[in-house]
Amino acid sequence: MAALVGAGVPEWIATAIALLVGVTAIGLVAPLIALILVWLLRKVISRIQDRIGPNRVGPFGLLQTIADIVKLLSKEGINPSRADFMAYNLAPILSVFGVLLLFAVVPVTRGLIGVDINVGVLYIVALGSIGIMAALMAGWGSNNKYALLSGFRVVAQLLSYEIPLVLSMLAVVLYAGTMRFGELAEQQGNFLGLGWYVFLMPGAALIFFVCALAESEQTPFDLLEAESELIAGFHIEYSGMRFAMFFLAQFLSGFVFAWVGAAMFLGGWQGPGVDLPGIGGFLAAGYMMIKTFAIYLLMIWVRGTFPRLRVDQMMSFCWKILVPLTVGLISWQMVVQVLDLPIPVIAVLVLVGNLLVMGIGLYAVGRAIRQEGFRTKRAFTPDSLIGTVQPVAE
Repeated sequence: MAALVGAGVPEWIATAIALLVGVTAIGLVAPLIALILVWLLRKVISRIQDRIGPNRVGPFGLLQTIADIVKLLSKEGINPSRADFMAYNLAPILSVFGVLLLFAVVPVTRGLIGVDINVGVLYIVALGSIGIMAALMAGWGSNNKYALLSGFRVVAQLLSYEIPLVLSMLAVVLYAGTMRFGELAEQQGNFLGLGWYVFLMPGAALIFFVCALAESEQTPFDLLEAESELIAGFHIEYSGMRFAMFFLAQFLSGFVFAWVGAAMFLGGWQGPGVDLPGIGGFLAAGYMMIKTFAIYLLMIWVRGTFPRLRVDQMMSFCWKILVPLTVGLISWQMVVQVLDLPIPVIAVLVLVGNLLVMGIGLYAVGRAIRQEGFRTKRAFTPDSLIGTVQPVAE
């Protein structure tokens, strides 16, 4: 915009052009990223399951996702009878729109940020509620009881896991003293660009990662669209591109959470050589993308490894483990930072609190797994041994 103003273009026209270019770039780049994410998910999950994955359409199967998009475009869009027209048709648009807005504040390199607002972290948290509302609108507007129940489950899961997610992000904000993603990345530039907050706050980073899985509806928190639970979830009545828009929002949501995690805990664009003239900017962008895709690959690894949780296990894990741990972590960090102590001592105490939280969390999860034991699908214990796994006593 400054270049346009310097060339004599009126400021309001330069502002409009800059905004139009930014919106167009996000609108074009985000779907392209989604194509890469879908291909990456298929290939990685295939390798985990000892399969080949897409390898027919295009080199290495790269055009398989485009073929799927063409297929979805050719499918008929079906409107359920007696559906709420406004809610039913607006829900998939809102789901994608809410995720695309998040791209505006996440940094790529120093100076390459859509809008480096002073409440960037709060902006991410606030815009996440649009996806919740879109899922509830889809369930309500579909005139389907299973879709409606799944919409209620969306609200229960996503609003619950937002609490530890926000508190884990608050830990970084409290220590850094800023909500700007640019400043958060700049403060992690010491030690040759390896002064990442994940080394100082591993507990907060782990909680953020788990909550990011739940908020982006990734395994093992994918009950919102589990066919074994509530048929296909809140989008059961959708077809064609409206159906595809929900999955576009899901893939982009997971990628945005990986991007935010890289910016807050892995130093963003920071790394060795980012200040070198000429190539520093390319290195910085490369570091940011490598860190983001590394977190996303970790999400895929979890998706291909862990089984799906029951809804009671999922909610108990949030309210009985994650929420108390994050509240205790934030309380400890606030007390430590209020004390008049040297900065190295504060950093050590913050690290001790995070390690303690990780230890308590792992112990609680292990204890819950041991207590869970083996359960059959029976609602009662039969008098005989027929249908059980218990050995016959001699």
